[in-house]
Amino acid sequence: MNINLWAVVAAAVSAFLLGGAWYSPLLFGKAWQRAASLSDAELKSGNPAVIFGGSLVLSLIAAFVFAMFLGAKPGMTLALGAGAAAGLCWVAASLGINYLFERRSLKLFLINGGYHTLQFTLYGLVLGLWQ
Repeated sequence: MNINLWAVVAAAVSAFLLGGAWYSPLLFGKAWQRAASLSDAELKSGNPAVIFGGSLVLSLIAAFVFAMFLGAKPGMTLALGAGAAAGLCWVAASLGINYLFERRSLKLFLINGGYHTLQFTLYGLVLGLWQ
């Protein structure tokens, strides 16, 4: 298996940056905070190194496994389509199942599911361009 590790790192970092923008006050940060029922104090609690470092590591793992799934030289159409499908139909749909049982709001589902759909689409874009 021939995986371009630089492409994986670039894909992971791009999704990490997307998350920073997606969950910022400029986009969906405040709506997400309300929908997740998180206070300002709760958002400030916790260890930022663990939260952000852990998020980056998990993004690296997801990008690496997605690169394995795509294989060598998948082509842009396949990479983008597979990324969008994985994000929407695997990740977001799985979140949706949990959210239904947890009685979480549609708004929270759309914010989080939308992020993961774009996350994997971005993985596909970066890997498709770079592989």
